[in-house]
Amino acid sequence: MTAAKYLIQRPCTFIVAAFALVLGASGHASANEEVIIASTGGAYDKALREAWFDPFTKETGIAVKTVAATNAEMRAKATAMVKTGNVSWDLFMQGEIQAMSPQHLETAADISDFCRNLDGREDLVADACRPGGIRLQSTATLLVYDRSNASAPVPETWADMWDTKRFPGGRAFPNFDDPWRVMAAALLADGVPRDKLFPLDVDRAFAKLDEIRPSVSVWWKTGDQSVQGFRNKDYSLGQIWLTRATALKAEGHPIGWSYKAAFLVGDRVALLKDAPNRENALKLMAYWLNNPKAQARACELLSCTPPSNLAIEMMSAEVRASMPSPVDIEEHIIVPDAEWINANAPRLLERWNAWIR
Repeated sequence: MTAAKYLIQRPCTFIVAAFALVLGASGHASANEEVIIASTGGAYDKALREAWFDPFTKETGIAVKTVAATNAEMRAKATAMVKTGNVSWDLFMQGEIQAMSPQHLETAADISDFCRNLDGREDLVADACRPGGIRLQSTATLLVYDRSNASAPVPETWADMWDTKRFPGGRAFPNFDDPWRVMAAALLADGVPRDKLFPLDVDRAFAKLDEIRPSVSVWWKTGDQSVQGFRNKDYSLGQIWLTRATALKAEGHPIGWSYKAAFLVGDRVALLKDAPNRENALKLMAYWLNNPKAQARACELLSCTPPSNLAIEMMSAEVRASMPSPVDIEEHIIVPDAEWINANAPRLLERWNAWIR
């Protein structure tokens, strides 16, 4: 699927009034009802609570409790809970690529029946609801840079990320259990054309990573850690999630980013098998997909693309103007090959762990 299909969706003509159908019985929940969702915490969590969790609680009476964890920790903990039969979470966030893997459905409940309630929703992107979870948002992992010196040259490509003479300062890259994006950036910096990127030439990628390694100040593991280094001036350029960069910019930090060095990514919300509050969890997911206003507010705060076209229409002109242009989408932003990444994930992670130590 092209980036355009994810980020620019066709105009919507109507929205099906399916909210009551999906939520089930109306009215407020009884006291002490809750749903527990694992997320990456920090500014991301704060935005979702303001736009989604708190309005849901106000309308339903169901408390939303969050557990903060890295993506790798979430996957490991969710898998362990299901295997031992001791499940304490209801929902967990999963990267779009991982949610497409066969292994994901060993932990996540199949919500195909839930998804059928949303059939006919022309405002929703086609894959808004899949057996392995609902689409939370689409965004990018991209090159983010410090703009404290307004007269300094602006980096735009991954080759610029590797150019430590023209763009001095420390670098930051992620270090968790899906290292494909770091390898892909290295290959693009080494001159591999975007249409020849996959399958990744792993040996060539690590040879290029050897060049930048001495300049890497932080190998970040959490979203908050990825931007904390900008606050502390630990590095000047980083491979960061757009949602985190947007939140940091909203705090007043002088940073910018380039869609010419970007990978399309996104998050899904998955229901765990044997979730203790299954029905409440389904209600929370339904509330998200049936509330363009909540989606619009969250993506206003995080600079993401929501699953509903109606939500995009509700977002401010300023935020919509900051989204990728048609040229960015067609010529620069890369849609990763999820099938290849999932098929090769163990091999990539083994090589990565051996190199990063």
